[in-house]
Formats: sequence, C-alpha cells, structure tokens
Amino acid sequence: MRKLVLLIIAGLAVGAFFGHLMMSVPGYWLVRVGDTSVQTSFWFGLVLLFGTFIALHFALRLLTGIIRPMGRFRSWNSRARNRRAMKRTVHGLVALTDGKWKKAEKTLVRAADDSSTPLVNYLSAALAAHYQGNHDKSQQHLNQAQLTTDGADTAIGLMQAQLMIDRQQPEDALAILNRLDKKMTNHPQVLKLLKQVHLSVNDWDGLRRLIPRLAAQKLISPTEREQLEYRAYREMILFEARNPDDIERIRSLWADMPDYLRGNTELIVLYTDALVQADEDAIAERLLNHSLDHHWDARLVTRYGLLNVDANRQLVKAEKWLQERPNDPELLLTCGRLSLRTGKWEKAQEYFEASQRQRPSGVVCAELARLYASLGEHNKSQLYYRQSVEMLAKSLPSLPQPKQPEGTSSATDEVVDAKDSTKSA
Repeated sequence: MRKLVLLIIAGLAVGAFFGHLMMSVPGYWLVRVGDTSVQTSFWFGLVLLFGTFIALHFALRLLTGIIRPMGRFRSWNSRARNRRAMKRTVHGLVALTDGKWKKAEKTLVRAADDSSTPLVNYLSAALAAHYQGNHDKSQQHLNQAQLTTDGADTAIGLMQAQLMIDRQQPEDALAILNRLDKKMTNHPQVLKLLKQVHLSVNDWDGLRRLIPRLAAQKLISPTEREQLEYRAYREMILFEARNPDDIERIRSLWADMPDYLRGNTELIVLYTDALVQADEDAIAERLLNHSLDHHWDARLVTRYGLLNVDANRQLVKAEKWLQERPNDPELLLTCGRLSLRTGKWEKAQEYFEASQRQRPSGVVCAELARLYASLGEHNKSQLYYRQSVEMLAKSLPSLPQPKQPEGTSSATDEVVDAKDSTKSA
C-alpha cells in the first residue's frame, strides 16, 4: 500500500512538472509540403512523434515475425542435413576401419557436401580408394579436399606422402616431404615420415643429417638415436670404402662422427680396413695404438699385426702390451707375426706355440706349418697343416659324406701317424 501511495505521488509530481514545462515553454511545429502546411503545438507534435516511433517499432517486429519462420526453417534444414552428414561420415569411417573400402568411399563422398568437416571426408575417401588400388580416384579425392578446405596443404601433403610410401614410391614421397619440410620446419609427422623414407631408400647421409632434428623434437629415444647413428655411419663407411682412392671422404666421415661412435670397435675395424686399402697404414697404426690403449679388443690386436709399417717399432709396442696380458692368444699371435716381419724366426715360433697353448686355433696352426716348412722341418709343418684342416673341418656343418673305401686311412689317422713320425724324428 505504501509503495502504491509513493507511486501515485511520484506520478502527480512528474505530471505537475511537465504541465508547468508546457506552460512555461511555448512553441509549435510547422510542416509544409508544397502548398499544404500543417501546424500544431510543440508538445502535441512531440507526443505525436513519439507515438509514430512506437507504431513503427511494433510494425517492424510484426514483419520480422512473419519473415523469421522461413529463416528458422532454413536453419533447421541446414542443421538436419549436417546431422545426417555427420552420421554418414561416422558410418563411412566405421566401414573404412572394417575394411569395407568401396562402401566407405561411397558413403564418405556422399556426405562430404553437407559435412562441416569435408576435409576429413575426402581424405578418408582417398584412403579408401587407395586400399582398393584405384590410385587415380584417390588423387581426385585429394584434389577435392584441396578445393573444399583452405589451409589444408600440410594435411593433404602428409596423406599423399603416406600413400606414396605405401605404394612403394619412396622417391615421390621424399619430394613431397622435402617440400613440406621447407614450408613447416620441424613438423613432427613430416620428420617421422622423412626418417621412414630415408631408411627405405638407404639414404644414410640424409638420415645422418636428420637424426639431430629428430632428437631435438624428442621423436626418438637416446637408444634409438645411437642405433640409427651407428647404422648410418657404418653403411656410409662401407659404401665409401668401395672406392679406396677417395679416402678423404671416409676421413671426413670419421671426423664428423660423434665421439662415442669413434670408440665403437666395429667402426674402428671398418675405418682401419679402409685406411689400409688406401695405403694409409701409418694413420691406421696411430688409430689402433690409441684405441688399444683405451679399449682392448681382439679384432684390433689382430689387425695391428697386419699393418705395413715399421715392424720393429710395432713389436716393441706389442711386447709392452704383452707384459700386461701375457696369456692373450691374439696378442701372442700378433707378436709372432711381427717377429716374422723382423726376421726373428725362433721368437716367432715361441709366440705362435704359446698362442696355440692358450687357445688352439686353425690360423695359428697354419702360421706354424708355414714357418716350419720354411725352416725345413717338413714333418712338423705337415702335422700343423693337418691340425689346421681338422680344426676347420670341425667348424663345418654336419652333412652326409661318402663312405671311405677299405684300406684307406682317415684324416684323423693321418694326423696320428704324423704325430708318431714327429716323435720318432
């Protein structure tokens, strides 16, 4: 009740204020059109103008109400078509996953025009056509995807590259990926596919240059990086070693190699062999000296004894190693070979026999047989030759052999006879 009284008082006050205003501020409106003129008081004209505005406002709202149902219908129809397209897209993707590629392609293409994501439809349809072996149709879908979606070059290019890889066309895939790599440096998927393509075409130099970028983006683990780098440098050294005249290329590879790989025995062996083929024995000797001082390996010791350098200096070095490893069979063999090269026959014989006692070897037997033959001790030479052959025979696979005729002796009997003859001698 109090609010109503206050409202009436406020209304009377406002009415009194406007009544006073109308009395104190006289004026009029004059509107003349041609020979016709209309005149009214200022306040009545103001009320008339305000009423006209209200009337226009309601008229526009009425007109909008008449037009809006058509717009609402179009909007509803568009949403309904989009929902149907999305359902078809889902069905098409399910069919693609289930291996129903023809159905998947047809469904995805039909839904593409009304879909809010036509790129997905056409890329998936391209994949379905590819699985059917229809590569031309697959490319058409990719072209259509390019037309329907702006800024999708990377996604389309990646799909093209993946399809090229699947079709065993790595060179074409590499061209696409290189173009994408220039446009979007260090894109993770581009880098992954580049790694795959480099491996498939045995592009070891390209892989070697790509590995640091893969590691920087954390796309490979430290273990995988080491494996890839080892494989890349190994294959490149093997390839370059086919041309021993271009040893500088191999030396450059060795210089660019990570430090941890320069301690890998397999790579040291390959590099040493390449240096020897190119008559760079002096460099090979320095490499083997350094490697054996830091990491002992039988293969490196064996190659050290085959270098064509100063044998006396090598023998002094090898005998220093022998003080630390007096029972190493490979080192004893190497000392024996170096003794041969320096003309110390008795010392060579002692080293060979010591190596044979530590670990019997067909190679050592052959060295002893050759040495005894040169010294004129043919019975001992024959004995070691037969032992060498016997050791080699033990490493052969077990295969059927013809039966020996009666009255013939086996290789073992001949070895025993040779031993008896040696003892009698």
